[in-house]
Amino acid sequence: MINQYETVFIATPVLSEAQMKETVDKFRSIIQANEGEVVHEEDWGLKKLAYPIQKKSTGFYHLFEFKADSAFIGKLETEYRRDERIIRFLSFKMDKNSIEYSEKKRSKKQEKETKEE
Repeated sequence: MINQYETVFIATPVLSEAQMKETVDKFRSIIQANEGEVVHEEDWGLKKLAYPIQKKSTGFYHLFEFKADSAFIGKLETEYRRDERIIRFLSFKMDKNSIEYSEKKRSKKQEKETKEE
């Protein structure tokens, strides 16, 4: 069954910009290779963590919103665990309310950007 999911991962802060781009590309292609469709993605950049993880106090955050088969989430999370660049991740299935909220948020952001131009 196809559902909509949101996944956020935190990559280690020691990565260069090219390594971070490569990491994001890797997970995007994993989603697409498993017949997933990336609906939206956001790069939140380097942020301070609420508490140290693996002795690190910052990390690169990246969000993917995608549609995929429910069996795929297990595969994706296994890939996160195998990749030493990922220090934390969270994936969840979006219900109709969270999908609606996310779409509203994106359209407001686009309106704001077009007004600024």
